[in-house]
Amino acid sequence: MPFIPHTAADVARMLGRIGVDSIEDLFDEIPQSLRIDRLAGVPDGLNEADVTRLMRARAALDGTPLNFAGAGAYEHHIPAAVWEIVTRGEFYSAYTPYQAEASQGTLQLIYEYQTMMTRLTGMAVSNASMYDGATALAEAVLMAERTRKGNSRRRILIPRSVHPAYRRVVRAIVEMQNIEIVEVDFDHLTGATSTSACAAAADGGEFTALVVPQPNFFGVLEDVDALTDWVHANAALVIGVVNPVALALLKEPGRWGSKGADIVCGEGQPLGVPLSSGGPYFGFMCTRMELVRHMPGRIVGRTTDLDGRDGFALTLQAREQHIRRAKATSNICTNQGLLVTAATLYMSIVGAEGLRRVAAACASNARALRDRLGRIAGMSPRLSAPFFHEFAMTHPRPASHVIEQLAQHGIVAGFALGDDYPELGDALLVCATETKSAEDFEKFSQALSGP
Repeated sequence: MPFIPHTAADVARMLGRIGVDSIEDLFDEIPQSLRIDRLAGVPDGLNEADVTRLMRARAALDGTPLNFAGAGAYEHHIPAAVWEIVTRGEFYSAYTPYQAEASQGTLQLIYEYQTMMTRLTGMAVSNASMYDGATALAEAVLMAERTRKGNSRRRILIPRSVHPAYRRVVRAIVEMQNIEIVEVDFDHLTGATSTSACAAAADGGEFTALVVPQPNFFGVLEDVDALTDWVHANAALVIGVVNPVALALLKEPGRWGSKGADIVCGEGQPLGVPLSSGGPYFGFMCTRMELVRHMPGRIVGRTTDLDGRDGFALTLQAREQHIRRAKATSNICTNQGLLVTAATLYMSIVGAEGLRRVAAACASNARALRDRLGRIAGMSPRLSAPFFHEFAMTHPRPASHVIEQLAQHGIVAGFALGDDYPELGDALLVCATETKSAEDFEKFSQALSGP
């Protein structure tokens, strides 16, 4: 229902019950020297029309650049209906659905989200989401360690082709728990990670799990079948980090190798969440049924009430610190409910066939763009392996300079790889989704061809 402010009589009655004369008396502990009458730079109140005009002017300052950057955050078309529904009061203001009798709509939506994610990943069970892709990977690492208590060496193999920010977050979260992170190098010509490189990193010792990105940070498609079978032959677990849109075309992790991945996580932002200044995003996590008790977060299940009607409730909250406190499975305290709502609506509206078309258009556009950029003098692909919608290109000028120069022309040129991957030279990571056209490619190419 709409918010209804208290009347003056309401306020007077509340103050009388508390035993003070005014609202100011509630703040008498704050010294006068710390109080200010007004904030500098904050204007007086405006009417609705003026506020609307001001906000439009502020929004216009951001501009609408032509975006060819990806690197973990991707620009996709979002049907208008998605956020029209998400911002309805019953979704927009709903909180964690602890009281099932009052939260059936929210619970059913999360249940449908879980179902969609399990079908997309080919796994048995999904939780109700995580904070973001990076923390989801960190939680997957902790989950893998919980499943293997007999392992004498707490080691996780992570390819360097995993998103650099993800690797930093994982280290920050797990290293204080005496879990060793061993990085696996990638082939500097193809961009892919081989089983021989994994074996060299393992160095004959035990390890708990290998993280397998698909596609990896460079957009390269890994040989997931070979990697998965190698890991299982070494009695370890496979943690897949995947792009959910790419899974509409690629083999789902549940069918990787002969046994499938064990834990699958990633960033859900491509599913109906617009680009913003650092988020918010949401992470997803799926697993095999045998490991479900080790999964962090909450799971919504379907049941029947005493009258035989379908009902939904939180059926697994293994990590809840308000129940288990120090013994909690995880410190993840909530799910990203609003963004999960957007993702569920996006997948419902687009549908399975629509998602396949989006993924196919991404892959097709990326190849067309790489071919077009390859015709520019001095530009060439940096890595040779197959890719999805992202690829690395060399340029005669430093990538950071190219990015700065094109930004002045309203073009986001990509991501400079040199700082994180000096062995790749000053390469530019470029992305093309279904939102780009041949005219966009030509404009980008002309800008890159300039001095």
